[in-house]
Amino acid sequence: MAKVKSVKKQGSPGFSTREFIINALKGVSIGIANVIPGVSGGTLAVITGIFERLINAIKSFDAESGKLLLKRDFKGFAARVDMLFLLSVGTGMGIAIVSVAKLFKYLFANYPVYIWAFFFGLILASIYFVGKTVSKWSPKTVIMFVIGAAAAAGISVMSPGSENPNPVYVFLCGVVAICSMVLPGISGSFVLILMGNYELVVINGISNMDISVLAPFALGCVVGIVAFAHVISWVMKKFRDETISVLTGFIAGSMLLIWPWKTSIPKLDSLGNALLRKGKEVVAGYKWHLPEMNAETAIAVAIMIAGVVAIIVTENMVKEK
Repeated sequence: MAKVKSVKKQGSPGFSTREFIINALKGVSIGIANVIPGVSGGTLAVITGIFERLINAIKSFDAESGKLLLKRDFKGFAARVDMLFLLSVGTGMGIAIVSVAKLFKYLFANYPVYIWAFFFGLILASIYFVGKTVSKWSPKTVIMFVIGAAAAAGISVMSPGSENPNPVYVFLCGVVAICSMVLPGISGSFVLILMGNYELVVINGISNMDISVLAPFALGCVVGIVAFAHVISWVMKKFRDETISVLTGFIAGSMLLIWPWKTSIPKLDSLGNALLRKGKEVVAGYKWHLPEMNAETAIAVAIMIAGVVAIIVTENMVKEK
């Protein structure tokens, strides 16, 4: 007896509850990746097989979709931008981001050395794997790498991770972070660390649902992803190796920000007292030091190695995919 094949009609919505749940679970994995510095949400999108569909859906927010909205053709608009797909992935990402942010808030408060050690391992391994995607290292790409590393190291030393709650700057963080999140190999959370607002946005903003932080950040994300999806695509096609090499340099030069063993230096007012913002000292810089040889350091190093292994496993999954 011949088997009857179930064929999904091309162009029809064909979006079942099962597919919604599956894509939501994929969104969970991407959301977790976007919260962890060194792990790329774009990489997880590749692993789960939805990267191309996600980029195409984002790029569909164009003049044509705008015309459909103006005509109040909401069904046509939803079909054009793959709305159900975006909603399912976005739901999963939202659940994951909020849950992991609360966990990280606890870890930063109680085990800061361990959590930074894990991040250090993730980002250390990312330097190799991101740099590996440069098709050919040439004098030009090496120069771009050095420029990126020098710029990031300079930022680390001059203004290492200084938190800035100004809504305009938080908006800019949203623009830059969301553009980083969609690129495989580049971590949006790491960019937030580089810009100094990782704890403000991820640890405090999301876990506390602080609208004063989340509103400008979310607006920046929306503007960034809609405005720059085509720009990112063009830059990566035209100057792919140069772009990746300078990003690799940025990652390498910013390792000082992630070093687990550092003491914060508070910013002082005119009277020599530490400046406070929402009850916390404003950080003016860091004093880096080597760890003491004790049990805590041994555990931190083991966690750091676990971070390196996590990236290696993730990248091997991408290769297999």
